[in-house]
Amino acid sequence: MIKAAVMGYGTIGSGVVEVLETNRDSIAKRCGDTIEVKYVLDLREFPGDPIQDKIVHDYKTIAEDPEVSIVVETMGGVEPAFTFVKAMLEAGKHVTTSNKALVADKGAELLAIAREKNVNFMFEASVGGGIPIIRSLNECLTADEIEEITGILNGTTNYMMTKMSQEGLEFDDVLKDAQAKGYAEKDPTADIEGHDACRKIAILTSLICGRQVDFNEIHCEGITKISATDIKYAKAMGKAIKLLATSRKVGDSYCAMVAPHMLPAEHPLFPVNDVFNAVFVHGNVLGDAMFYGSGAGKLPTASAVVADMVEIAKNLDQNIFVEWSSKKMELVDYKQSVNRFFVRTTASEAAVKENFGDVTFVKAEGVSGEIGFVTEPMTEADYEIKAVALGNVLQMIRVK
Repeated sequence: MIKAAVMGYGTIGSGVVEVLETNRDSIAKRCGDTIEVKYVLDLREFPGDPIQDKIVHDYKTIAEDPEVSIVVETMGGVEPAFTFVKAMLEAGKHVTTSNKALVADKGAELLAIAREKNVNFMFEASVGGGIPIIRSLNECLTADEIEEITGILNGTTNYMMTKMSQEGLEFDDVLKDAQAKGYAEKDPTADIEGHDACRKIAILTSLICGRQVDFNEIHCEGITKISATDIKYAKAMGKAIKLLATSRKVGDSYCAMVAPHMLPAEHPLFPVNDVFNAVFVHGNVLGDAMFYGSGAGKLPTASAVVADMVEIAKNLDQNIFVEWSSKKMELVDYKQSVNRFFVRTTASEAAVKENFGDVTFVKAEGVSGEIGFVTEPMTEADYEIKAVALGNVLQMIRVK
């Protein structure tokens, strides 16, 4: 019997315990042994819960117990999660986590410790919830040079964009709806400002380049400025607005960005709606592939965590190599990337043509007192210069 511990008995931690119990027999068949939770670390007590007798309040209880070989971390945040996980790895215990903040910030360091101690540090659930994108990059797509990853990596913002598009609501109204349904936190900043998606694309970029990518250096825009008027223009163009996290290979480096984009109907991410996530991958040999599924939620995320536990159970005596060193990857300045831009302005058509040259003007039903247009492809830097010269810009959204 394999003894495990769960650190953090919130939504995901309790989901892990539930999945282990619900699928106990099939999990045992897949990993060749039964996995039993011996400890659950939490500050709280859980009277009446089946795990009440397993609750401990000191992480050292787990670290110092030689019976425990697998530890799950679902607390969230960088600290104290980093201190706890580091202690577990140094004690020779395998760890799996759903904590994107921890992985984005400390992934390379924790992988190095795991390698040194001949154990594993896994984090499938840190990106895309139940979508198996990390294992696919580490195992299934290793014959390819990954040239682009573009994803809808945040279920909250995708739900909000879907709601705005389908019902014509304003941002503040759909945010309240998302909070009422439990899709958005009381403080939704990490989601709506794009920080959550930014950490996830940093993790994916680190994995495909094998070096540390600092999420703080990724250009990041959220959805807070998207309005019902923008949705009207998008519909007039036959497009949908999505918050995309993108990483594209440029020479020996990558250019990464998180920002709203207008997608055409033929784009594979166009039909991805509600709280679902999807990751589009382009490899130099594979070509295009897409991974789609539940990007969040108790059981989908817990399923990915338990899948890591099964993989660990199959490799209790060896470290599975993951190429991700602490050497920093210097990203290409996003201002060098080329895009088309949808722009709303109160300037005249003549002024638009004078500053932007050939453009395609767009009319939206029920919108007056302004004009919308789409530019020809240009660099971000050139767009900024032209937009300043034009003035009176109400909105800009990149166009795929």
